[in-house]
Amino acid sequence: MRAFTDAPIAEALLREILDVARYAPSGGNVQPWRLIAVAGAERDAVIALAQANLPGDEGGEYPVYPANLWEPYRSRRFKVGEDMYAVMGIAREDKPARLAHVARNFQFFGAPVGLFFVMDTRMGHGQWAHLGMFMQTIALAAQARGVSSCMQEAWRRIAGPLHAHFALAAHETLVCGMALGYADAAAPVNTLRADRASVDEIAVFKGF
Repeated sequence: MRAFTDAPIAEALLREILDVARYAPSGGNVQPWRLIAVAGAERDAVIALAQANLPGDEGGEYPVYPANLWEPYRSRRFKVGEDMYAVMGIAREDKPARLAHVARNFQFFGAPVGLFFVMDTRMGHGQWAHLGMFMQTIALAAQARGVSSCMQEAWRRIAGPLHAHFALAAHETLVCGMALGYADAAAPVNTLRADRASVDEIAVFKGF
């Protein structure tokens, strides 16, 4: 979801969601994740921090996408962007409107709660995958309780300022964010359903 109402999320509900999500798969039970949740005045402070530090650096040491993204991944990324602006009625040549929507990332798309996921940089690739499972488990546990979400890698653009703001340790990095709230059912952007590659494009079956 990319548009939310301003209805608050109670701390008790968020704790319930996280209490479920903490059982996400974790190799060796390492549980490499750390999470920072913001709401109210702290959410507002993070939004103000973003406004003061954008456009940022595309993710720094850990970029969201590889440079010169190749096919078929480049076309998939391009199409979902075009499809999103189409459902919102924003023309390709309307750059200000497109940039305004991108900027909504750094307001959590109006959601009352923002989550930030932190990783110890000494961890390996496997532990980064485990963090992804933790994030998806949060999203699924939230959805089961009527709460929607939006994964937000865009926050990597200001990972440095956020690192200082949250007083993270030198060996920690902010991986991404997540908006959490009640979806705005009237927002056209929330009608988007991204195309997905077919099973035969992504899977090979052997021995069946």
